[in-house]
Amino acid sequence: MELVNGRYNIQGIDLESLAEEFGTPVYVYDAAKIKSQFDRLSGAFPQVDLRIKYACKSLTNISILKLLKSYGSELDCVSVQEVKLGLKAGFSPEQILYTPNCVSFEEIQQAVELGVMINLDNISLLEQFGNKYHNTVPVCIRLNPHIMAGGNKKISTGHADSKFGISIYQIAHILKVVSTYNIDVVGLHMHTGSDILDAEVFLRGAEILFDAAKNFDALRFIDFGSGFKVAYKEGDITTDIEEVGAKLSSAFVQFCETYGKKLEMWFEPGKFLVSEAGVFLVRTNVVKTTPATVFAGVDSGLNHLIRPMMYDAYHEIVNISNTSGTKRVYTVVGYICETDTFGLDRKLSEVKEGDILAFKNAGAYGFSMASNYNSRLRPAEVLVYNGKAHLIRQRETFDDILRNQVEIDI
Repeated sequence: MELVNGRYNIQGIDLESLAEEFGTPVYVYDAAKIKSQFDRLSGAFPQVDLRIKYACKSLTNISILKLLKSYGSELDCVSVQEVKLGLKAGFSPEQILYTPNCVSFEEIQQAVELGVMINLDNISLLEQFGNKYHNTVPVCIRLNPHIMAGGNKKISTGHADSKFGISIYQIAHILKVVSTYNIDVVGLHMHTGSDILDAEVFLRGAEILFDAAKNFDALRFIDFGSGFKVAYKEGDITTDIEEVGAKLSSAFVQFCETYGKKLEMWFEPGKFLVSEAGVFLVRTNVVKTTPATVFAGVDSGLNHLIRPMMYDAYHEIVNISNTSGTKRVYTVVGYICETDTFGLDRKLSEVKEGDILAFKNAGAYGFSMASNYNSRLRPAEVLVYNGKAHLIRQRETFDDILRNQVEIDI
């Protein structure tokens, strides 16, 4: 979002007017920002055959999926329901990678029937898969490289104590299972976590994958996951995508020469593509002064945006109703019967009841992690595309709360 002549807008559309038109709380996404992020990532790896698999768990609205497909993206899914959403959005099965964790073998079978690429991270499931399909269904294996990386332990997935991936130290066991059941392994995968700054983390992981890849002679791709860090506030250090692209591409090309054939390089970004494109608009319900704190209480809570409470995530907050007022210190909180603090001791232009506050960087893991806690309704979603605002999800109603409940006579 941009500040022009004292008013915040996306593609020239005034944000406060969007709050009035669609109500609050509301998620608003900028298609142009998603496109620029996609193009930047695509352009950072010119030397390799790159496939970008959007990690749709970050934002699963079907219109966002269709948008990314139109830009040339493919899809990374973590549940069979996400797979079905991807197919509904128009992705072909060949464009979808299915990377589950701790699911039943029955769900794996559903995904096989849908024709998508299966990515397994559990030796037990690998054995069941081999016993069922042998070499008739190609598969990818997710390895745990034992690299601690990411901005928060809860989003670090490649360390030794993680539930994700098969330990690289179990490679001999993997090879025994693959050989016993004649499994067609066509890809290797890793994902060490989110908010990774250093290109060296990807290079360390690459060396581990390259070493493991020497044991598989039919690979078609290597998937390096993602985890690129975006800016949460002004001056934030972010992942230098161009540096990662240059260094990792060079290492990948050298490996392919050693391996004997050209492989595809896969990435599965989520936050990098959609986070900065999203803004969450809320209305101030109350301004409450206590002896120590001034609270700005808004018409939302952890039921709509849980990242600050779950991950200690920082979202910059601005008062778009009063962009030039005197700065005062507020703690911005929600309306849920829990301690749901969005921002502690933030300097905002003076906030009055009724003012619209905007949370920046809210495109990823915002609506997709929303709930009906306290029997609250989930918000609307709006996509600004080609200079026009489109409603892409209606605000829930009380009927939605009751929809699947079964009332019995008591």
